Amino acid sequence: MTKIIMHGCNGRMGRAIVDLAAADSEVEIVAGVDAYGDNNYSFPVFKAISECNVSADVVIDFSNASAVEELLKVCAEKKLPVVLCTTGLSDEQLKFLEATSKDVAILKSANMSVGINTLMKVLADISPMLAAAGFDIEIVEKHHNQKLDAPSGTALALADSINDSLDEKCEYIYDRSTRREKRPKKEIGISAVRGGTIVGDHDVIFAGTDEVITLSHRAYSRTVFGKGAIEAAKFLAGKNPGMYDMSDVIK
Repeated sequence: MTKIIMHGCNGRMGRAIVDLAAADSEVEIVAGVDAYGDNNYSFPVFKAISECNVSADVVIDFSNASAVEELLKVCAEKKLPVVLCTTGLSDEQLKFLEATSKDVAILKSANMSVGINTLMKVLADISPMLAAAGFDIEIVEKHHNQKLDAPSGTALALADSINDSLDEKCEYIYDRSTRREKRPKKEIGISAVRGGTIVGDHDVIFAGTDEVITLSHRAYSRTVFGKGAIEAAKFLAGKNPGMYDMSDVIK
């Protein structure tokens, strides 16, 4: 059985994962970490990862970017693998993440769903052909009104899947309101919508002459992300130091 520390246990995703784990005989949440304290769980909850004295096989993190550095430092010291799902990390944090992966196994993914990761593979296959044919590429993402970062980490991951497959790289454009010019070819527009309780919608639009191809993913509940995170935790437990992602889990 894989023993898990849930980092960010009182957040929406944290609570969802706790519920899913309770129904999975292969995993057990043995402790939680959350700055807002206990939430009447059957396991102990600590306000900081440095205070957690419960042994485990892996940490699942759905917290806040401001808590990531301390998490990585502690996990590196304890050689405790981390499934890192928090988005909105700065360039400095990403560099620190990469350096820390030399000491401990880290699985980082902007989106834990199998569907999104399959979409990323499809985009890498078709984008070179469509870009060469003159299609413009736009991404529109929609999330609930409580989400802090924009654009979403998933939207950026989709854009990276496209850009990495192209011989001539595109610039990411998040706002066109300050310029008055025709759309350059070598750009990927990324737009963010925030409202209501939208769990996560992503549309990748290939707009050509007289035709449009749209690839879409809709998440109707957080369960899809929670299930992916638990599978990632099972996969990562006991792994050697290094960077992993959901494609490794799917394989």
